[in-house]
Amino acid sequence: MSEGALHGIRVIDLSSVVMGPYATQIMGDLGADVVKVESPAGDSTRRTHPQRHDGMGALALNVNRNKRSVELDLKTAAGHEAFLRLVKTADVLVTNMRPGALRRLGLDYERLAELNPRLVYCNAQGFRTDSDRAGLAAYDEIVQASSGMVDLMRRATGTPTYVPTILADKLCALTIVYSVLAAVVHQRTTGRGQRVEVPMADTMLAFNLVEHLAGHTFEPAIGPMGFNRSMTEGHQAVRTADGWACVLPYTEKNIADFFRAAGREDLATDPRFGDPASRAKHYGELYDEIGKLSIEKTTAEWQKICAELSIPFAPVLELEDVETDPYYTGSGLVSLAEHPAEGTYRQVGPPMILSDTPASVRRHTPARGEHTSELLAELGYAGEEIANLVSPVSE
Repeated sequence: MSEGALHGIRVIDLSSVVMGPYATQIMGDLGADVVKVESPAGDSTRRTHPQRHDGMGALALNVNRNKRSVELDLKTAAGHEAFLRLVKTADVLVTNMRPGALRRLGLDYERLAELNPRLVYCNAQGFRTDSDRAGLAAYDEIVQASSGMVDLMRRATGTPTYVPTILADKLCALTIVYSVLAAVVHQRTTGRGQRVEVPMADTMLAFNLVEHLAGHTFEPAIGPMGFNRSMTEGHQAVRTADGWACVLPYTEKNIADFFRAAGREDLATDPRFGDPASRAKHYGELYDEIGKLSIEKTTAEWQKICAELSIPFAPVLELEDVETDPYYTGSGLVSLAEHPAEGTYRQVGPPMILSDTPASVRRHTPARGEHTSELLAELGYAGEEIANLVSPVSE
């Protein structure tokens, strides 16, 4: 098995819930030695349901593989000292604790950089530390609201609702990964670490405005905000004769070919859909016509037609189908695995493909504090010192 592209890099995961743990799991998949530092209470995701046994919720299983878990009470002198020893050995630290809590624990960047000038210190929280919102609690829904995502949903659906996935957490996790790796490249070149900050609201706003800044890209504005194609009523999956599908004729040729295949030469040459400028004004009519025609054939029939004409098309995948869909099961992305404590479980593997240093799953999600003794021994603790730091419930 490949050691992975990040082999030799030690990452301290001082984070909880999803954003930080998902980011550090990706680094672990890529070969990093990830040490998850947990309090005696453990990461809150360990208590989420469904779960077979206490302390190992499904969500925890999905964001904590390829890590070693050490339990330390950072509010005690001994736990704090052990953590500082660990910091001296690390290349990267990722935390989503709020700035005030980090300062109170003596774990702010300035303090840890004195101990380890090479440390890449990444803190990710709801809002920038130099803002008046720095100390506010922020979960995914708070960030969706604060970054315009809820307003986009209102404009598109009429209801100011949340995207039904923890999009902000997962997007910010990806931002943590590439930001940290950029800093690691600099670290390897110069020998110096640095502080990396990933404010969730800022990250989500930048993400949303790529297309939705739209007419306000220009000053003065030459049109409203909001990407017209995405915001148009009817921009959704369509019914087929036996199900649902995404049918997306995208180019002028795609549109003409689709309508000709449906027997509608009049729509194939309709000037409303003939060029980008005109189409932008008539997306609603375009989607309406596609929806009227899609019901006339089965999903399989449309799939064959669209494949032959190179028209973008996909059947709507129901979540339960990932367990049997040959595309996903064939690659091993979704597979059954055996956890030493939890038994058989379904594992979603690393999606990235690297030819020389492939990502891999080397460790299943650990129990809270499972590797405390092992890590303390690596840090030079021995015998009674380890026994005094190890909680009886952890080992």
